[in-house]
Amino acid sequence: MIELLPYLKRPTRIISLVPSQTELLFDLGLQEEVVGITKFCIHPTQWFRHKKRVGGTKTIDISSVRALQPDLILANKEENTQADIEALSKEFPVWVSDIKNVQDALDMIAQVGELVNRKEEAQQLIDKIQKKMTVRTNQNSIDALYLIWQKPYMAAGADTFIHDMMSYAGMRNVVTQMRYPTLTMEEIIALQPAYVLLSSEPFPFKQKHVEEMQASLPDVKIILVDGELFSWYGSRMLQSFDYFYHLHEQIQNS
Repeated sequence: MIELLPYLKRPTRIISLVPSQTELLFDLGLQEEVVGITKFCIHPTQWFRHKKRVGGTKTIDISSVRALQPDLILANKEENTQADIEALSKEFPVWVSDIKNVQDALDMIAQVGELVNRKEEAQQLIDKIQKKMTVRTNQNSIDALYLIWQKPYMAAGADTFIHDMMSYAGMRNVVTQMRYPTLTMEEIIALQPAYVLLSSEPFPFKQKHVEEMQASLPDVKIILVDGELFSWYGSRMLQSFDYFYHLHEQIQNS
């Protein structure tokens, strides 16, 4: 996480290039201050419909950003490209998060709250999330593989936010490689997961993909999971831990 920008006053024209942080800004009460988002910032619905879009997370339209004249841009090391961040930084104040675990996410919420003059609201949100986190189900850990993409298969590896969140769902990630390794079916079989989790994003796995994979993994339980609740590191975390608790119960009883 980079340091806070000491020269920033209270921002009044904010652009968010990160879907989970866009939702966070909404929940911190920045209806008027946020002037631009990406086409993947689907929450909240009213912002998705009415806020100016400045491209995709990895395909930022610099001219659209320039037209909005932001006094703060929120970006993320993983979500956005280095080239876009460097280009924008030459013209505007850009704050870049780097989220690898739950503690990073909580620190990010606090720092964003300070940046946008919502320190108290951010701390209240952190307190609520931490209360939810007390229902941790990592006893009786289940060996699991979390897939984010098909053709080729890509998994969430170590050193990722998803990897840390899996532990709160009572799961041990069988992938030890860093970041998001590509896997063949033979490599998946060799990992011997008890469960394969097919995420709803970024690739939208459906029931047909469960059935296709089951043919190669007849003894493995394959389930569809809500990718937002495993990977969105803002205020959506308020929903994640209840979801993990019930998911873990469902798995234990299956």
